[in-house]
Amino acid sequence: MKTMKFWRMVLVVLAAFSLASCSSEPEYADPEAHEKTAELREQFAPLIVGTWHFEQTTDKERFFEQLTFQDDGTFTGVRKWQSRQLVTMNNEQRYTDWESLQQLNGTFTGKWFLLWERDGEGEGHNMIFLRAEFDDDANTVLPYSHTALFDGVDATTLRFYGFWASNGSNLMTYQRGAAEPTF
Repeated sequence: MKTMKFWRMVLVVLAAFSLASCSSEPEYADPEAHEKTAELREQFAPLIVGTWHFEQTTDKERFFEQLTFQDDGTFTGVRKWQSRQLVTMNNEQRYTDWESLQQLNGTFTGKWFLLWERDGEGEGHNMIFLRAEFDDDANTVLPYSHTALFDGVDATTLRFYGFWASNGSNLMTYQRGAAEPTF
């Protein structure tokens, strides 16, 4: 009889302990980051969904990219990137013909999301995460595999700090809508 009471008490204690340790609310390592990420996504993610294009030309490079963001967190894109060199021929400087940067051109598919993230100094920033792979196996470089500073979006423009922009700040400003490259 004592053994039965003992096991009942053990079961009651275990049940109480397991119920007390369960919580319906998740615990976040950084509750502020979680809250700000939720606000960022609610405010801007619906505006990002759609098709955007970016084109920029310098003396030595031409770059075109079109991105189509879906509300399920996926995106597709197409990129055309060309370059040329300034060479000296017969004591005269001339540009070579435009050449495609083959491993950086083509169509790609990936995932995207917005997040608020702290840097090493504790400052927080709005970010956009982009991860994609070229659809063609011949391309060995990933078109996107980074988190970029997200500058904002409205009805006509999407702005984030990317890897290519001739303005010196790397702020890439995409225009809403589909387009074809001018080159």
